[in-house]
Amino acid sequence: MKNLSSLLVPKQSFSEFAVFIISMWRNTAAIFWKETKTYFTSPMAYIIAGVFLAITGYLFIQSISTTFPEASIRGWLEPSTTVFVLLSPALTMRLLAEEQKLGTLELLMTSPIRDYEIVLGKFFAVLAILLATLSLTVFYTLMLVLFGDPDMGPLLCGYLGIILFGASTLAVGMLASSLTSNQVVAAVVSFGVLLLMVLTNQAADITSGLAAQILEGFSLSGHFEDFSRGILDTNNIVYYLSVIITFLFLTIRNIESRRWR
Repeated sequence: MKNLSSLLVPKQSFSEFAVFIISMWRNTAAIFWKETKTYFTSPMAYIIAGVFLAITGYLFIQSISTTFPEASIRGWLEPSTTVFVLLSPALTMRLLAEEQKLGTLELLMTSPIRDYEIVLGKFFAVLAILLATLSLTVFYTLMLVLFGDPDMGPLLCGYLGIILFGASTLAVGMLASSLTSNQVVAAVVSFGVLLLMVLTNQAADITSGLAAQILEGFSLSGHFEDFSRGILDTNNIVYYLSVIITFLFLTIRNIESRRWR
């Protein structure tokens, strides 16, 4: 009987784990669909997507209008990092700040939905908007394929890099939105942090030694340079994933701390 009961314990643990995963998936998906519908029913997402496409479209036309055009997406890809620094705060500023202002965040916290499910659901929703916007730029790639002979490796590497860069800026914006109930303040804080993380690359250029290495290690834009050149370095992937996980973790912890206020 003892051996039989010991064999049943793992099955029970697995069952509890499966129930936990299903519950987490359902709650996260519910928040995701709610936020996604909110984005698509408001003009903000369309305005941001339109601005992004207008800027990148102009840059793409400029890059292929030179005397010896290059069959690559670097012409619009590299400057788009600056566009994300400007637009991501506008995308994320309402995610948690509006919930705090309306008092609905407290309702969510008292519901069966866990804090990390709220954060993940909202993050994946705004990430879906980013991916939907980027998917429209595939038109530029099709133009290159039809009228040129681009190397698909650097193209795919570039898209992977811009997705990771964009997701990192969104994670920073999530934390800023959780710190205040004022959307404008959230946008300003997010922009300030992102600007600082980008400018560390320029600061590294005017320093040397260990200080330069540290600044380059923290640079949000510095880790993107390899992606734009078609170089896939796992260190850069780990860096962006670390930024995303760190800022989402801090966001979750900040929401959890509200229970004790």
